[in-house]
Amino acid sequence: MLRRTARLLVAFVMIMSGAVVGTVATAGTAHADGCYTWTRTLSEGASGSDVTQLQIRLGGYAGYGSVLAVDGSFGPATSAALKRFQSAYGLAADGIAGSNTYNKLYALQDDDCTPIHFSYAELNDCNSTWSGGAVSAATAKANALRTMWKLEALRHALGDQPITVTSGFRSYACNDAVGGSSSSRHLYGDAADLGAGPHSLCTLAKQARYHGFNGILGPGYPDHNDHTHLDHRSSRFWSAPTCGI
Repeated sequence: MLRRTARLLVAFVMIMSGAVVGTVATAGTAHADGCYTWTRTLSEGASGSDVTQLQIRLGGYAGYGSVLAVDGSFGPATSAALKRFQSAYGLAADGIAGSNTYNKLYALQDDDCTPIHFSYAELNDCNSTWSGGAVSAATAKANALRTMWKLEALRHALGDQPITVTSGFRSYACNDAVGGSSSSRHLYGDAADLGAGPHSLCTLAKQARYHGFNGILGPGYPDHNDHTHLDHRSSRFWSAPTCGI
């Protein structure tokens, strides 16, 4: 909370300073950000690492049953996801990433690039190195980051009430200890189990269909009556019979 308050105070001071000297913020350079700063306006047809960074943060706005590719190419799907993001936060939904879009993204992320309501620690209570799973530690951690941005979108769509992550990345040892499947997506770092809280498990499962998750397992699916499981498997598999999914 203190870190978040400090960042907001710094942003406010920067904005006010710009107003005093008559500075006009240009697209992508609204303010320097500890995680990532965009330096140009992005729209359909653009490509590059800055598009990749944008797509990671828009993953939760892919639309019902869709998954947004993180390929560095700004196509129609990225434009549509951006419009949904802009609309969700009261911005002009023009599908063009400029200073207003970037400022909102800067406000939503911490200096380690995680969204403000989730952390690497929440997505990994197995070990501190992200090692020992089905992919490299770097890949597991990168997958978890994409998961967190999708969870941030899910959280916002459900009224910005807390979402509790009960399990994230697991090494093979951690997975065996909890009796997980030998092919569990937790081994890849791209899965999250959610517990009930302000929202029921069925509410979480139903809403997740709009936020880029190919894998959704919940109440009514074997061994999932006490949590909703979300992941990024390669093809869609949704099963939460108690919830009508």
